[in-house]
Amino acid sequence: MKRYKDIVGDSGSNIAGQVEAQQAKLRARLASVRHVVAILSGKGGVGKSAITANLASAFALNGWKVGVLDADLNGPTMAKMLGVRGEKLVVSPEGVEPPATALGVKVMSMDLLLPSDAAPLAWDAPTQAEAHTWRGAMEAQALREFLADTRWGELDALLLDLPPGTDRLATVASLVPALAGGVVVTIPPEVSHLVVRKAITAAGQAKVPLLGLVENMAGLFPGADAAALAREAGIPFLGTVPFDAALAGACDRGEPFVALAPQSPAARALTSIAATLRAALASRVA
Repeated sequence: MKRYKDIVGDSGSNIAGQVEAQQAKLRARLASVRHVVAILSGKGGVGKSAITANLASAFALNGWKVGVLDADLNGPTMAKMLGVRGEKLVVSPEGVEPPATALGVKVMSMDLLLPSDAAPLAWDAPTQAEAHTWRGAMEAQALREFLADTRWGELDALLLDLPPGTDRLATVASLVPALAGGVVVTIPPEVSHLVVRKAITAAGQAKVPLLGLVENMAGLFPGADAAALAREAGIPFLGTVPFDAALAGACDRGEPFVALAPQSPAARALTSIAATLRAALASRVA
């Protein structure tokens, strides 16, 4: 099994000083990014990464310069979904040059560093009892390095595809000095809504503004009212994406569904959601 320190090197001594320097580097790197947006759910299996990939592509189709950071270190999928899997990272004195999609979306993912499909990450810990805390600290450091060391350049939006779990947004908020907000993704079943409610509460506790809620895979399952969930939470309801098996197929092939089938109901919904988000982000700057 591949371990994170085997990939990027052991950080050595003076941890506090190195973290402070890396955080300063991160702030400088993100100074040229207009909006950093986290895509989250708290619940796995809701198609959050597919939403992220297609929102990024929809932004790019409308002229925005976009980057995507795959913040799911243990189960990275963005390189695959955005069609850059297997491309080599180019390292220069200015940083790591991320590969870009045909639409110009820049992508950074742990998947671009792992040597094979069967090589998971493993997180060292002094004792097994400390593994959970150690893993959290190492994940935060890995994300800090990805954000600081990647040569993002000037971007209109950098989307962070968060892994499942209600605690991940707090970690990201502690790293990113000016997080524009989060987009929450759910699917119709009530079991998803139960976890998403917790994620919304966690966002409030982390003082991260939520830009809205997206319902994915509508029509595939019976379930609760996502618009009502948004109203109860006091956040905008951004829209519903109907289930379309072709969307999943496009993600498997690394093709942007919003460009591949722009007139399909799912692609039109995603394009509309992207337009709403652009307007909301523009109003925050204004």
